[in-house]
Amino acid sequence: MYRFRPLFAILIVVAFGVGCSPSADEQARSSRGFALPQGSVQDGRQAIVELRCTTCHEVHGLEDELPRPTATPIVGVKLGGLLPREPTDGELLTSIINPTHRINTPNEQQNVSSDGESRMARAGLNATMTVQQMIDIVAFLHDRYETVQ
Repeated sequence: MYRFRPLFAILIVVAFGVGCSPSADEQARSSRGFALPQGSVQDGRQAIVELRCTTCHEVHGLEDELPRPTATPIVGVKLGGLLPREPTDGELLTSIINPTHRINTPNEQQNVSSDGESRMARAGLNATMTVQQMIDIVAFLHDRYETVQ
């Protein structure tokens, strides 16, 4: 009769897990195992302009290179900048495809339409943005964030 040996099982799990572990960079950018494929920063920048994200948002470090926001009232959500930690792929993607999930403070109410949805959600980007554009925009946004040292 074969007896189960816990140490043997743990060694097998560790041995297989080491080869499948994401790099430190991938781990830092993923959210509970969620990670996008590598996107193009340049294509993400192009998508930000093509999808008219700059109508409402300024982009950290590119204020003089990209079109200025023209939305009224001003959205006030700047893309990129200095944070205590870099947002994960999942956080950035969720902010793009479900922007209403983060609107919960009184000073953000100017970003909400009369039906309680984010003004960004009302723009209909989910119906027009391609998956590749989303991947590239997330890569572009990662490039725009800096972390506090």
